[in-house]
Amino acid sequence: MSLREINFDGIVGPSHNYAGLSLGNLASTRNAGHVSEPRAAALQGIDKMRANLALGLAQGILLPHPRPNRPWLAELGTTFEQADPVLAANAMSASAMWAANAATVSPAPDTADGKCHLTVANLKTMPHRSHEWPATLSQLKIAFGGNGFAVHGPVPPAFGDEGAANHMRLAASHGEPGVEVFVYGLGGGAFPARQHVEASRAIARLHQLNPDRAIFAQQSEEAIAAGAFHNDVVAVANERVLFAHEQAFADRDGLLAQLEAKVANFEYVEVPAAEVTLADAVRSYLFNAQLVTPPDGEPTLILPNEARETASVWSWIERHLASNGPIRRVEIVDVRESMANGGGPACLRLRVVADPTIVDPRFLADDAKLDRIGAVIRREWPEQVHHDDLQQTALGADVKRARTALFDVLDLAQLI
Repeated sequence: MSLREINFDGIVGPSHNYAGLSLGNLASTRNAGHVSEPRAAALQGIDKMRANLALGLAQGILLPHPRPNRPWLAELGTTFEQADPVLAANAMSASAMWAANAATVSPAPDTADGKCHLTVANLKTMPHRSHEWPATLSQLKIAFGGNGFAVHGPVPPAFGDEGAANHMRLAASHGEPGVEVFVYGLGGGAFPARQHVEASRAIARLHQLNPDRAIFAQQSEEAIAAGAFHNDVVAVANERVLFAHEQAFADRDGLLAQLEAKVANFEYVEVPAAEVTLADAVRSYLFNAQLVTPPDGEPTLILPNEARETASVWSWIERHLASNGPIRRVEIVDVRESMANGGGPACLRLRVVADPTIVDPRFLADDAKLDRIGAVIRREWPEQVHHDDLQQTALGADVKRARTALFDVLDLAQLI
């Protein structure tokens, strides 16, 4: 079996909007009520996937959810047309586009049964995300339905779980046994800590991880209070490298000591607070980047435009590249529509280490498939969504029609 890291990107759905529903996500709050551009957002995501393919990376897709979520509203005793406007906005959220919150993934080399385990995230902290998991689980069960996978339902909602955005894996290479780091929060001032340690511990047990190869690390309260609502806003790992802000973890030294003891040839790249403040790190999404190893072996950081536009961040990047450090190359992508709602390049993808030949091919992407998806988006996705029109029946019908067209093209009508 040939194991590769596959990045499954969420396709931005036709209901993409700025309702400002995510407490603690500063970009989401700042842009609440603005006019969104679903078509441009989705095409930006397609272009990012094309750039990954050009680097030689394996690429997959995850698909928009049914919106508005009428069954969820029915459970609340209302309809889309009659619901309070805020509740209706929760039912129209396109936040499933951020596939890093879809699930937590443990590759086969790490698990006792030799299967790749995926646990769908319950996302219970935020109402607009709490109803995502059933549609996500349906996709995961099809995409990863082979014998080489074990797909789990959500951890009970008593304990919040937000998926891979709070999970990192370090290994000599993707296909070798690794150390998995589960990052949880305890407090963050005015903002909620979204990942509960008990959810993380449950996932480690469900995934049959060796307890000696699973680390539970607390995210710093300063990071959460600064707007790092997920760990992937202040840290990202790839193979032997951990790239993090100085203030990412409550016990940085303790975490590093464990990684140095457990990960052969471990490398740590730290951005000092004196050079890049937490505010600049969050604003630019320096760490909400894809840190990847293309086939040419050059560790590459895929950053949003906003990182280049933030002086302190770009100065640090230039110094690091000049120093011949572990990160050897930087690629810039335009995901402005996603960034404006609080999600960068890393938010848009779920990393799965697996043999691509055992993944349902309908969820794998190449340039030809991206051409077909792009054509549907250009034809069917709304050009703009005004916040005041979010509850219009006509918009709901347009969103449903656009999604149906995409699923028909991908031969996934069973998920409509």
